[in-house]
Amino acid sequence: MSFFESYDPVFDAFVLSNAPVKQLATGFDWVEGPVWFGDAGCLLFSDIPNNRIMRWTPGSGITTFRQPSNYSNGHTRDREGRLVSCEHGTRRVTRTEHDGQITVIADSFDSKRLNSPNDVVVKSDGTIWFTDPHYGIITNYEGYASEQELPCNLYRVDPATGHMDAVVTDANCPNGLAFSPDESRLYMADTGRLFSDDPQHIRVFDLGSDDRLFGGEVFHAIDPGCSDGIRVDTDGNLWSSAADGVHCISPNSELLGKILVPELVSNVCFGGRAKHELYVTATTSIYRVSLNRQGIQHP
Repeated sequence: MSFFESYDPVFDAFVLSNAPVKQLATGFDWVEGPVWFGDAGCLLFSDIPNNRIMRWTPGSGITTFRQPSNYSNGHTRDREGRLVSCEHGTRRVTRTEHDGQITVIADSFDSKRLNSPNDVVVKSDGTIWFTDPHYGIITNYEGYASEQELPCNLYRVDPATGHMDAVVTDANCPNGLAFSPDESRLYMADTGRLFSDDPQHIRVFDLGSDDRLFGGEVFHAIDPGCSDGIRVDTDGNLWSSAADGVHCISPNSELLGKILVPELVSNVCFGGRAKHELYVTATTSIYRVSLNRQGIQHP
């Protein structure tokens, strides 16, 4: 059985013929938001409809990290190693402090409630960037059906001052995020509004010295399916979710190859001893594959 499809000889060096795509756990409803905790040696991820954050630990398997989780979706870690989470149910972004206390980073903009924060990244300067599509408030499946008060924007928050800006306001439904290794580029997936024929693609922005974004042109369109979650390796290649698995895309937007997964993939993250393992959340299951690549992940 082949776990990979190569479209460029470069990709052949990224994957290992004796490293299978391994299912680590299954039986969930819709998994999302994987984040690796190297100091704890575990993976956290969201089982959104079941309102919980799960933990997978090598040798121990699955345990519940937090329930209820306020229908959390995407997660990341900040530069102090704290968990930063997007919550559909409370329509906010939070940080879990080292003592377990929860700090609210953002829950409104211009005196209006956020929609349902989806994915989040933290830049090296500590600023927090998150997308706010409406997926979590359209139905009761991943949160609470509610009125949309704001457009679906990308936001930047300065955690020191609490100042918040809408930095991308022309997306249909912004979703996955990733910075290039030198943080000169920001990649953003736009998965479009539900029940619409919106275009679905990855856009790319250049960052100015003051964190202003420029450009925003289409970088790549996934086929089949669409890009939901994105991660970047140390050479700037993008690893994106797709309907048939995980697609590897060069910094020049060329499809290099695919990792084939038997379920619809929602998101990915790098982890493991050397950040060389790609963890995949896919509908009801989580998967892992070892690569000859290292991911950009902090801390």
